[in-house]
Amino acid sequence: MVGLFGTGSLPTHHLLAQVREQAFRGGELAMDGYFASRLHHRLRAQVREFAEREVRPRVPAMEDARVVDRDLSQLIARQGWLGATISEDYGGTALGHLAKTIVIEELSRVSGAMGAMIQASQLGVAKIVHFGSDEQKKTWLPAIAAGACLPTIAVTEPESGGHVLGMSATAVRDGEDYVLNGRKVYVGNSHVGDLHGVVVRTGPGARGLTAFLVESDRPGFRVGEQQPTMGLHGFSFGELLFEDCRVPTSCRLGNEGDGLAVAYSSSVLYGRANLTAVSLGLHRAILEETTRFCEQRRRYGKPLHELPSVKLKLGAMQSRLMTSRLAAYHAVHLLDQGLPCDAELMNAKLVNVESAIDSARNAMEVHAAAGLFTDRPVERYMRDALHMFAPAGTSDIQLLRLAEVALGTAKGDWSERLSDAVRLAPAG
Repeated sequence: MVGLFGTGSLPTHHLLAQVREQAFRGGELAMDGYFASRLHHRLRAQVREFAEREVRPRVPAMEDARVVDRDLSQLIARQGWLGATISEDYGGTALGHLAKTIVIEELSRVSGAMGAMIQASQLGVAKIVHFGSDEQKKTWLPAIAAGACLPTIAVTEPESGGHVLGMSATAVRDGEDYVLNGRKVYVGNSHVGDLHGVVVRTGPGARGLTAFLVESDRPGFRVGEQQPTMGLHGFSFGELLFEDCRVPTSCRLGNEGDGLAVAYSSSVLYGRANLTAVSLGLHRAILEETTRFCEQRRRYGKPLHELPSVKLKLGAMQSRLMTSRLAAYHAVHLLDQGLPCDAELMNAKLVNVESAIDSARNAMEVHAAAGLFTDRPVERYMRDALHMFAPAGTSDIQLLRLAEVALGTAKGDWSERLSDAVRLAPAG
């Protein structure tokens, strides 16, 4: 990392903040084309070097163990990359959603599990940035930005799934406390999280949902046993259980009744963008691995890619990747500008997830029997890519919402409602 910024051995988040501050003093705007390219290329090189050096050697062990890698998760967090969407006032770098996308993409190119770890943590950041009190922000955001705290968000329940209003976990007011009871499932970073953002029911209907911050060492809180999954080995997305878990009113996020907004805004603004970034990184890895395989393997005395059927598949994969990248970067660029982009975020998630899965299938077809063995990573990429399908809405959900955009009946506009909090601001 030292040579990338030429500033000695400062921690990563200090290096990023320094580059950004120098650029602004020089009169360059954050999203000016030249500056954005320079900063983001440096960030990409930095994350890629780290991922190759620190993450790639650990992938085989994560694949074999199929359990969360706590040490690696904490090491990545300490690089300061969780602070990309956190204001400098709270110890973050405020580099924005495009920078965050690059971080997740580069980590996912090497390990979908570690890309997923960062994306899940960013969901945990969102709820505090947008709904936290001044005291909550002062308490938690500096710790998250420094990598001393890994946050989560917990919404989904076993019986209601993605139907948020169907949740049954409860919080009952008892004096200056709330008492939480119930279960949450598919919680990203469940087994490494230090601070869980939990949406539960405090009353009936849509206005009866409220969000709370629950530390992992609270009495009455526990994490379920980690279950083996198809992919994303090294990442945890498990079950949280609350049994008369008492939290003070100071742990409430916003007011009673804000829980639905916490859940939806985190999913729409951060979840879709983050899963897009994981899919994009996996997609790049799929294409790189497949082209490498085609150069190494020979058929009829020539490299495999000389076969027309194989070359057509490589062309299709390249086209999908280019289109996916444009959709991803365009959506988060709009988000950084504080412009309406709910539809673009939906489309980016749809295009990136479906394209990565399609290219993974093409890669398996090109590899043929060789792709079925774990000495090559292509089968891992396919398994990991399929994990991106359901969170923050399946492809069918994205298509239904995009149809509403076409018909002029779309609801939500979370990017517009929260534009002031997501807009990339000048340093200082």
